[in-house]
Amino acid sequence: MTADSNATVVAPRSGAGSLDLLLDVSLPIIIEVGRARSTVQEVLRFEVGSVVPLDRRVGEPVDVYVSDRRVAEGEVVVVGERLGVRITALVAPQGEGETR
Repeated sequence: MTADSNATVVAPRSGAGSLDLLLDVSLPIIIEVGRARSTVQEVLRFEVGSVVPLDRRVGEPVDVYVSDRRVAEGEVVVVGERLGVRITALVAPQGEGETR
């Protein structure tokens, strides 16, 4: 086997430094306020001003997903003229409890 003179070898590091290569990776974050189920016929009747009822009540926590995995719960907050989500609980991987 021959060595490529242009290859860079990165030795694994222990501790937090081992994540350095991943810190700039962009991940999709989805905030789920609620869900609804409608027939095609109902969707075709949507127009400006239509209201779609969701399966959550006002004040219930919203779910935070990172790369399609639920990682936290939060509450909707107003930040200036924009909406945001305050994280209120982190969700442990399946099989473990929640952390608060």
